[in-house]
Amino acid sequence: MNVRRIALVVLLVLNAVVLLGQLWPEGVPPFARWVNIGFLLTNPFVLVGVLRSERSPS
Repeated sequence: MNVRRIALVVLLVLNAVVLLGQLWPEGVPPFARWVNIGFLLTNPFVLVGVLRSERSPS
C-alpha cells in the first residue's frame, strides 16, 4: 500500500468515529475529542497533498 492509500484509510476510520459520535452521542469513546482534533488537523494536509499530486505531471 502506498502512503496516499494509507492516509485515506486513516481519514476514513477517523471520519467514521466522528460520524458515530454525532449519531450516537452517549456512546462516544473517551478519546473522541482527540480523534476530532486529529481528523481536523490531518484532513487539510492530505487534501493539499492530493491536490498537489494531481497538478504535477507524472
